[in-house]
Amino acid sequence: MSSANRSYAPGPFTADQIRAGDPYELSNGHPIYCLPTGRRGGRANLTGGSVLETDPAVKSAGVDVGFSDNPKHLRAPAVSVGDFEDAPGWATEAPPLAVEYADRGQDEADLQAKIREVFEGGTQHVWIVRLHGPRRVEVHTRDMPMRLARYGDVLTAPGILQNPVPVEALFDREAAHEATLRNLLQRKGFASLEAVREEGKLEGKLESKLDSLHQILVARGIALTAAQRRKIDSEEDMSEVDAWIAKALVVTSAKELFKGRS
Repeated sequence: MSSANRSYAPGPFTADQIRAGDPYELSNGHPIYCLPTGRRGGRANLTGGSVLETDPAVKSAGVDVGFSDNPKHLRAPAVSVGDFEDAPGWATEAPPLAVEYADRGQDEADLQAKIREVFEGGTQHVWIVRLHGPRRVEVHTRDMPMRLARYGDVLTAPGILQNPVPVEALFDREAAHEATLRNLLQRKGFASLEAVREEGKLEGKLESKLDSLHQILVARGIALTAAQRRKIDSEEDMSEVDAWIAKALVVTSAKELFKGRS
C-alpha cells in the first residue's frame, strides 16, 4: 500500500494490538511488515549504535524502540537516541535523533513515510545510512533541506550529541571503535587517550619521587610517625614533594621537614 493511501485512508489497527517482538510497525492504522535485517545491516546497526549510545550527552539510546504518539501509528527506528525510560511498553514520544539503515531492497515509499511520521512525532534529526552503493548518509533535519554526507564528513546533532560523529563510524567497525573509545574516556573525565597516558606518566613520576623521598629519609635516619607517612603518601602536588626532597637532604628531623609547609 502506498504512503499516500496510508495517509488518507486510516486502517483498522492500533498500536496496542501489536506486541513487543511482533514484526510490524503501523502507519495510519496499516500494518507494515518489517523484514529481518541482513548481515551487512545488522553489523552496521550495532556499530553505529555503539557510537551514539556512548556519547557523553546521551541519556539513553536503543535499537528498534517502538514509539507511538497516537493509536494509529507505531514506528521503530533502527537506532533511537533520546531520553526514554528503562521500562516495558512503547515510548510515547519520538526520539530527538533517529537513525535508519537502508540496504538493497529498501521500500523507499515506506521509508519516506517513516521519515515524515517521526518528524510529526517530534524528532529533530533523521539520518538515513545508505549501505548499498556509495557509502553515504542522508541527513534530514527539521525544517531544512536534506543534505548528503560522505566519508570524511561529520554529523552533528546539537543539544542531543556532545561529539560530532564521523560518517565512517556509522559503517566501519574500526572507526566506530575509535569514536566509542573517545566517548567512554570523556564519560570518565578524560579528553582523549593521550590524556590518559599523560596522567599515567604524571602518576608514575609522582610515585617515583615519593619513593625517593622515603629513601632519603631512611638513609639519613629521619623517622616518620604514622601520620607524617600518611601525609607524604597522600600528597598529589609535585612541587610540594620536590620541596620535601630538597629539605630532606639538610634537615635533622621530620618536624623540620614539614616546618613552614601546610
